[in-house]
Amino acid sequence: MTVPLDRMLIETDSPYLAPEPKRGTRNDSRNLEYIAQKIAEVKQITIEEVAKATLENAKRILQIL
Repeated sequence: MTVPLDRMLIETDSPYLAPEPKRGTRNDSRNLEYIAQKIAEVKQITIEEVAKATLENAKRILQIL
């Protein structure tokens, strides 16, 4: 299944499921970089593109200007 970038959000709502390379530690927002990096790798784009798109998606969904 392919999720378009304009429909993605990234978050750390699973406190006991940290991404690699932090597996085994408590998950928190400091790990968003690893999540964004993996998305960038899979989609073959830059981490900056992922960050920009997911920020804009969150603003749109949460109605933040």
